[in-house]
Amino acid sequence: MAFAAINSTNGPIAAIEEAFATEPSLKKRVYDAIDTTPQHAPLFEEIARYTSALGATSSTTSLPIAPSNDGPAAKKRKTQNGAIAQTAQAPVNLKGNDDSVQFYVQELSFTMPQRKKLTLEITGGHLRARNKTSKEVEFGISLDQVRHALCLPVPEKTQKQFNFCIIPEFADGITPPPEGVAAAEAMVFTVAHGPAKTAFTGLGQQVGHNEGESAEGLIRKILNDSLPNANVICPDERQFVSATPEAHRKGEKAFHVKAFRGSKEGYLFFLSVGILFAFKKPLLFFSFDTVDSISYTSVLQRTFNLNILARPRNGSEDDNMEFEFSMIDQADFDGIDQYIKRHGLQDSSLADARRAKVYNVNAPKTQEEKAAAEAAGEEPESELQKAQRELEDEEEEDEEDYDPGSDDSSDGSGSSDEESDDDDDQEDGEDSGDEEMQNELGSEAEENAEQD
Repeated sequence: MAFAAINSTNGPIAAIEEAFATEPSLKKRVYDAIDTTPQHAPLFEEIARYTSALGATSSTTSLPIAPSNDGPAAKKRKTQNGAIAQTAQAPVNLKGNDDSVQFYVQELSFTMPQRKKLTLEITGGHLRARNKTSKEVEFGISLDQVRHALCLPVPEKTQKQFNFCIIPEFADGITPPPEGVAAAEAMVFTVAHGPAKTAFTGLGQQVGHNEGESAEGLIRKILNDSLPNANVICPDERQFVSATPEAHRKGEKAFHVKAFRGSKEGYLFFLSVGILFAFKKPLLFFSFDTVDSISYTSVLQRTFNLNILARPRNGSEDDNMEFEFSMIDQADFDGIDQYIKRHGLQDSSLADARRAKVYNVNAPKTQEEKAAAEAAGEEPESELQKAQRELEDEEEEDEEDYDPGSDDSSDGSGSSDEESDDDDDQEDGEDSGDEEMQNELGSEAEENAEQD
């Protein structure tokens, strides 16, 4: 056949491959048309080049950097080749050797920075989202700017799903970008659990489906191979697992806790690299190097609040920001507390602003006692637990030392002694009266016997 002859002699046509890289079905129809009428191959090639040219033109006109109305325009500098470059984030490139599509997945649901279904593309230099209808790139992140990549199960869904959270530099909600630099926003998209049915290589070859590999596992693998400064992090029950199982999928462990930040409801994930609050804007990620301290407040019978004091990278104490997450289920207190101790995060529950008096009743007196306690396998307690224990010990000690008589020593001691003496005299009188009565009865009995 003609198509087979083209592939065997010249291989795929480069212009067609480039123009229809994200449309494998359309590309196949073009090749089928060339197969039917080989004389039209040059025409299709010209159409493909024209399509590519239109895409290149739209990329330079539809994605300009919008200057801010309330601040100075981004500064410009010259590169080595004399071209003008922006200090703010440049538009996502559609063309270029480093941006040829290597992997893409169609029809993914994005929730950040836009809420719509788009095609995820991974190129040699970018992670980006393309509109299937307009063929334009909606947004994207340079791969070398990605600092954290997270893959998390979506809570409270009947069907199992995963949210991928791609967090570039200055998009964690803690560290602001330098002045004059426009940072990329965090990217969040959802992948259904199951085989990868719509994942393709840049040449349109379907991947993952034949091997039965899940879409979530395939994307994690591709991201790990593509990201130079990050690895995809998943929840680990050795780090934290909720005391309450996943309600919508019975028998499955949950790795999140529900919490409120103000009136906004979200989920806290305690991961090996930090703490995430998601999945609503603004997404907050507290990496360990930004956490200054963690404290508990409003500890009630059923709920408690978690306060995270965060500091921007390279910031001072004056830049500290406190984030309060409320209405956390008390059942997850122990798991969260163990996570904080495991990672050496400071527990500031006894800070001067909110702590009660510290009681030092039963604290170990010597280093030997401390070493013996550690050898016995006792886990170190947090400052909050220590304060509660010592307060209870203090109350118990006060109860043991309480003497009811000592309170009235000045008023009632004399009367008490007199009453006890009177009682003794009364008892002695009763005993002597009984003896006299017995003697009289005995005498009367003897007299009656003599008269008889």
